[in-house]
Parts: sequence; structure tokens; C-alpha cells
Amino acid sequence: MSAALQDPVVQQFVARETQKQRFQGLIHEMTGRCWDTCMVNPGSKIDTKTENCIRNCVDRFLDTSNFVVNRLESTPIPETTPKKSGFLFG
Repeated sequence: MSAALQDPVVQQFVARETQKQRFQGLIHEMTGRCWDTCMVNPGSKIDTKTENCIRNCVDRFLDTSNFVVNRLESTPIPETTPKKSGFLFG
């Protein structure tokens, strides 16, 4: 690993940029999903029913995303180190 990648400032920058990229991806996915679900008859204005549908869709999407993230953060990561067996490692 290069010295630049070990620099804490560079690591923080990369972490922030990665978060931004994930956030943009979520926004893109949410926009597409909610648009496809709620925009039945696109017109020159968004009616109240469509606006409420989009609002609820976004809220449910965010709730679900938060639930999944919290669940993944609370789940222990299994060990991935290979176990020695008498057959392969003597």
C-alpha cells in the first residue's frame, strides 16, 4: 500500500467521497423507484395524490434503508480465516 493511502487525511477524504457516492446512488435509486410507482399520468403539474405518494415512497425507502444499515451494523461479521484440518495441513 502506498504512503499516500496510509495518510489519515487521504483516508478521510476517500471515506467522505465514498459516502457521497453512496448517497447519490441512493437518491438515484429512490427517485427512479418512486417516480415509476407514483407518476401514473404525468402532466404539467403534480397533483396532491401524486405528491403524497412520492412523499410516502421516499419516507418508506429511507426507513427501509436505515433499518438495513442498522441491522448490518449490529450483525457480527463471521470469521473468514481457514480452519486447519489434519488432511490439508498435516
